[in-house]
Order: sequence, then structure tokens, then C-alpha cells
Amino acid sequence: MRFLHTADWHLGKQLHGYSLVEEQEDAFNQIEQLALQHHVDAVVVAGDIYDRGIASEKSVQLGNQMFARLNRDDHLPLLVVSGNHDSAPRLATGAPWYADQGFVLRTTLDDCLTPVTLGDTQFFLIPFFGLQAARNFLGQPVKTMDEAVGQLIARMRGNFDSTMHHVLVAHFFASGSLRTKSETPLEVGGLGPVSLPQLGCFDYVALGHLHTHTALRHPKIKYSGTPVKFSVGEARDQKGCWLVDTTAGTREFLPLTPLHDVVVLRDKFAALVGPGHPHLDPETFVAVQLTDKGIIPDAMNQLRQFYPRVIEMTRVNGVTPAPRKIKEVQRTAPLDVLTAYYEDVAGEPLSSVQQEIAAAVLGKVEAMHDAP
Repeated sequence: MRFLHTADWHLGKQLHGYSLVEEQEDAFNQIEQLALQHHVDAVVVAGDIYDRGIASEKSVQLGNQMFARLNRDDHLPLLVVSGNHDSAPRLATGAPWYADQGFVLRTTLDDCLTPVTLGDTQFFLIPFFGLQAARNFLGQPVKTMDEAVGQLIARMRGNFDSTMHHVLVAHFFASGSLRTKSETPLEVGGLGPVSLPQLGCFDYVALGHLHTHTALRHPKIKYSGTPVKFSVGEARDQKGCWLVDTTAGTREFLPLTPLHDVVVLRDKFAALVGPGHPHLDPETFVAVQLTDKGIIPDAMNQLRQFYPRVIEMTRVNGVTPAPRKIKEVQRTAPLDVLTAYYEDVAGEPLSSVQQEIAAAVLGKVEAMHDAP
């Protein structure tokens, strides 16, 4: 049994105000081609199809098109669970008849103990859930996510066919995993990590929630990570999906090539805008880390002339403003002090309109001060 493991599509997500629809469509096209190229028997999507519970119409249309292509056009079985970003009731619309087409969608715990059998493998699907949902389903007062998942797995094992392989598809935080900045923590309200030993009864655990495939280095418990980079912290992360063969017992990470990459440039300002500046695709998302300490007038606008999609500018060493002698400032007229301060901070002088407004306000303050 060979399948592709992907997750965390987050359709509708933006990067510093930029739409990522093109990037997400391109990544999906690559995933689809990998599935066909490797002749997989199914595609697993481990949660967070959408970035918001109430997804935009465009995001829903995009998600529907992607599922339709894989399942209806490519005739690939789909095994999908909802994540913490998805609205389970909205995502579940149509689920009862999806199954007739080989599209198994799980958004509640109701059927998590019933395996989905494909080839020589039993798949058990656990969507994202809250502790109260687990208490209602189990009929017991569980206090942690680890305890809830442990009890679910104990019951699942009663349905294991010893002649088959077993795969768990779930969306949660596994103990010992590393995060990136674009993720939403699951510890709120007692939803803590799930310990690894109790997952050991499965031949493979296909997880969603964390955005990098190296978040957990375990031979058979894997996060697929996101197909697209969603933060500067993921700039050096290789995106992709897992190709899993339960019969051969192999796992291979298949890389995806970003349509428009996220790149971090760390250097002095003069090097970034000078004759030898890095020549990048104008559509590249660029985070600039300046090593200069001095004030640079109108830095962002100058950077955008070379890197139109500058999404972030930070100072590695902070900013050291030009020193001013106290006696000199004390002898300077108030309006001149304001003008000099504004130019130091903003990198440009006050406009004539701003000077008029400043003079008028200063005049009112002085009048109030001189009033008896």
C-alpha cells in the first residue's frame, strides 16, 4: 500500500498581506503530479485544509477543485481529517456521499475507531478535537490530550487486523516536536502534547499541525509540513510531502519547488542596494536583516526598488542615532528641535504642511503657558 502524506494547506492564508493563492495552486499541482508519478494508492491530508474556520468563498472553491481533481479526475482515494483551523461542521458538508467515491472525510470522533481498509493497510483517522468532545465520546473524564489520545488508541487496537499494516492520521502536537512562527499553539485549554510511546503500535503516523517536516525526527511518526512557506522563519525550510509504502516499510520525503520563494538577505544597506546587489526574481518574498547601526533615510522605499516584495526589515544590531550635545539642543528653538528629531527618526525632513501644523500647535502651547 503506497500513499502520499500531506497536510496544512491553509488555503486562504496570506504572507504579510500578500495573497498566496498562486503559490498554493502551484504546490498542489506538484503534489498531484507526484501522486500520479509514483502511482500511489491514496492521498492523506492530515488537517488544516483552510486557514480560517469561516473560509472565504474563493478558498472553498479552491479546496473543492483540488479534492475533485485528486478524487474524481485522478481516481485517487482521499483520507482527510479536519484540523484546528478548519470548521468541522462546514468542512463536513457532503461527507456522507463523498465516501461513495472513495473520499473519506473525518471531522468528528464518531467513526475514529472504525478503520478504513485500503490494500494491506488499515487507516484510523482522528480529526482535531477538544477535550469535552473526547469526554463525550469516551464517556470518561479525561484531563489531557495525551490521556484522550491514549484511550482512543487503546480502543482502536481492539479493531486491529493482525494480518494488516496500521496507519494513524491525526492533527495534534506530538511531544518533542519543534514549532515555527506561523503555527497556532494547541495547549490552550489543556490541549497539551501527545506522548510518542503510545503511538508506537502503528506502522506509520501521518500528522498535521506543525509546519516543517523536520519538526519531529522519528522513523515512523512524521509531520508533512506545509506545501508553501508561511513565515520568514520557514525561509530555509524544504517543503514537500511524504511518500509512504507500508508493504515495503519505506518513507521518502519528496521535495516541492516554491513558485515564489521566501528569502532572507542579511547585509549592510549599501551592499543590498549597490551595483553588486543580489539579483532576485521580483516576485520573491524578501526579509531584510540590516547590519548597519546608523539611521538610513527612507530605507524601505529604497529597498523596494530592488526587491518589490519586501515583507520585513529588521535591524540586527539596533539603531544608533547621531549624538547631540545637550548644550546645543538647549540653545535650539523648539521647532528646530522637532524638525531635527523628525528627520533623524523618519529619514526625511518635515514637509511645509507639517511645519505649519507644528508651528500652530507650538504657538497654542506657548500661549497656554504664558496665560495668567
